[in-house]
Amino acid sequence: MRIVLVMPTATYRAPDFIRAAGDLGVDVVVVSDGDLPLSGERVEQMIETDLTEPVVAARAIAEQVDGLGVDAVIGVDDGAVVVAAETARALGVPHADPDAVAATRDKALMRERLAAAGVPQPSFAVVTSVRDARRTAADLGYPVVVKPLNLSASRGVIRADDDSSLGGAWERARRIAEEAGAPADPPLLVEKFVSGPEVAVEGLVADGVLEVLALFDKPDPLEGPYFEETIYVTPSRLGRDAEIHAIVEAGVRALGLDRGPVHAEVRFGPDGPVLIEVAGRSIGGLCSRALTFGMLRGSLEEQIIRSALGMTRRGMARTGRATGVMMLPTPAEGVLEGVRRTEAVAEVEGITGVEITVTTGRWVRPLPEGDRYLGFLFAEGETPEEVEAALREAHGLIEVRIDPDGVPTGGPSTC
Repeated sequence: MRIVLVMPTATYRAPDFIRAAGDLGVDVVVVSDGDLPLSGERVEQMIETDLTEPVVAARAIAEQVDGLGVDAVIGVDDGAVVVAAETARALGVPHADPDAVAATRDKALMRERLAAAGVPQPSFAVVTSVRDARRTAADLGYPVVVKPLNLSASRGVIRADDDSSLGGAWERARRIAEEAGAPADPPLLVEKFVSGPEVAVEGLVADGVLEVLALFDKPDPLEGPYFEETIYVTPSRLGRDAEIHAIVEAGVRALGLDRGPVHAEVRFGPDGPVLIEVAGRSIGGLCSRALTFGMLRGSLEEQIIRSALGMTRRGMARTGRATGVMMLPTPAEGVLEGVRRTEAVAEVEGITGVEITVTTGRWVRPLPEGDRYLGFLFAEGETPEEVEAALREAHGLIEVRIDPDGVPTGGPSTC
């Protein structure tokens, strides 16, 4: 069997997907938009193409792999999912609806489709000027959240509590969107801020039916003004699994996602659960390493490949122990000089791994401008409480040195 993996060069996840395919005896063709750094992973063919025009990219990819006998196409991370869906359609292999996948990449379109289906979500409007943003905020009631339409991982997401802070949030979010490639003066999403605990949902959709693979609590409050995610712990301690499953399934149905991986965010506000976001991909960064499945501790990437190829996933329920991951935040802007005491971290009971993913000498920025974490901590324990405690203790042992006046020794960091 053979799969095509479509992935941007900035992805963290190339090695994990390629290794999972190798473990399953599946041949791999990798498509990327540049020189993807791979160290020893077995790849049958590498294709480089621009991913910014999905239909054009899909046509080019299909022409190059035609005749190879491709059985599935998988998009890795946000910048590749629409191209992957279009490529699968061009090749005539099973695929998610490209229009549905595209809706997950456009927050305005996603909100409109969820609203049309009556899925609970924050009240919102798409606006094109700060004046209209203030009118929208007056209608919705402060606080509100300002978001670029096409960014992920909380990049450019800023809370505003009044007219004064809304002006600054608007300009900053607009600038971040432009830096990420949006046209000048892009429209932004303004939505009502919903206070309350938030969970992340990892799932797979087959024949329009959602299977929830894991529910992650986010124990650090996400109340703004920025929304940097740190700790994920599973299983969830909220005791509201059925409600979470129901609202994500309703969102998946409203968007038309009938197959493939899903990553969703649900927040429990004063009036009940609301759907914050649905992505037509699996969890980002290296966070998938916090999940293992079945007696052989198979990876999330293996689950996704098995599902895409119609292979059995019997006996691959998530392992019973609690697990978690901490995404190491960037504390300041500047040149990364080093991350110390990772050896001591490994001695913390429950810690199973630490990965520093940004090399020294690189320029780093915290959210809302930043687009990556310094690294990832992983933990395992008998209870979610043990896992959370281990992650917090380990994080306290890490020393990050950043020189705000330093000169970078290379280009943007990729992993």
